[in-house]
Amino acid sequence: MIANLHQKLEDSYEQMVEWRRHFHQFPELSFQEVETPHKISEILTSFGIEVQTGVGGRGVVGTIRGGKPGKTVALRADFDALPLEDEKEVPYKSKVPGVMHACGHDGHTATLLAVAKVLSEMRAEICGNIVLIHQHAEEYYPGGAIQMIEDGCLEGVDAIFGTHLMTTLPLGVVGSRTGALSASVDGFEVTIQGKGGHGSAPHDTVDALIVATQIINQLQLVVSRRVDPLQPAVLTIGAFHAGEASNVIADKAVFKGTVRTFSPEVREQMEREIRFIVEGGCAVLHATADIQYIHSYPSIINHGQETELFRQVAGKVLGHDQVIEAPLLTGSEDFSYYLQHVPGMFFFTGAAMSDPLANFPHHHPRFDFDERAMLIAGKTLLSLVYHYLQEEEQILAD
Repeated sequence: MIANLHQKLEDSYEQMVEWRRHFHQFPELSFQEVETPHKISEILTSFGIEVQTGVGGRGVVGTIRGGKPGKTVALRADFDALPLEDEKEVPYKSKVPGVMHACGHDGHTATLLAVAKVLSEMRAEICGNIVLIHQHAEEYYPGGAIQMIEDGCLEGVDAIFGTHLMTTLPLGVVGSRTGALSASVDGFEVTIQGKGGHGSAPHDTVDALIVATQIINQLQLVVSRRVDPLQPAVLTIGAFHAGEASNVIADKAVFKGTVRTFSPEVREQMEREIRFIVEGGCAVLHATADIQYIHSYPSIINHGQETELFRQVAGKVLGHDQVIEAPLLTGSEDFSYYLQHVPGMFFFTGAAMSDPLANFPHHHPRFDFDERAMLIAGKTLLSLVYHYLQEEEQILAD
């Protein structure tokens, strides 16, 4: 049966590319998606799939009910775009000024639609059910995942799988790891309030600029001197503003930063250390501070049994030498929320362009990917569904 599933996916490849290029030409920003979910719903309905729209706001959920009893597995794809001008010169270039798919979400959507088509045609032979989660707003906090979960998209789901096309990996390779795969991401904004005055009389002031720079210098020591060196962490200050004139001492300074960690314990420690340094520095230098700390996406924490299933299944599909231990990703992904509710795992699918000069990083205005990667992602997802629903115990025992 699995060979039949893969052949049907290959037969759908041209359609998959057509879908991907349509979405690429008509991208929509996070929380502003209207036509994209409508198109997805229309396609799923044409396959005879049960469809729910407006899930969590703008999400779409399709359900394929197999002809035999069994477990329920979910697959997820995101469909939002980014506020970038598409600078590629290709026939499927974005037609929406200032908006483009620069992270592969158009490919994720097209892949899951093709997988849905194949599975819908084989539903009579499937044990259990497949839930197809087409998610809006992955790119911007609070993200669409948590909203769709709150609206019930995981009800009755036993496990979930997802993938991300990655141009940092060569075509033909897939990768993942047990445990933490991506970083959690948090942000903070600190407003230092001092006492302004004339530049000629610093003794009558509390220089907010000086206070802020002293605190920023101390923050650079958190990772190197407070966090266990075996635990990865990143603290970056990305914005700083104070003062307007050369002869005026600023009464206020504002700086913003981001924190990336891979364990809940280090995540909590980073926030404690930042608050301690900011508040302590202000107390010593006679200033006050307002700290806005924003907890964004948590780490993707892959579950062990499902990740081992992925390794075995992907090895059979692609060859075991094409399945790698993925490097830790300091970026974030709101797929992490799904894994806090049900077992599952997330993997990367290599999608690098064959021409190195055409290979650009994600979120770049000339980003593109090798569309053949959608076939690899689709075959892997189909195999995961098939083996999870019908042969999970057997494959893990082999």
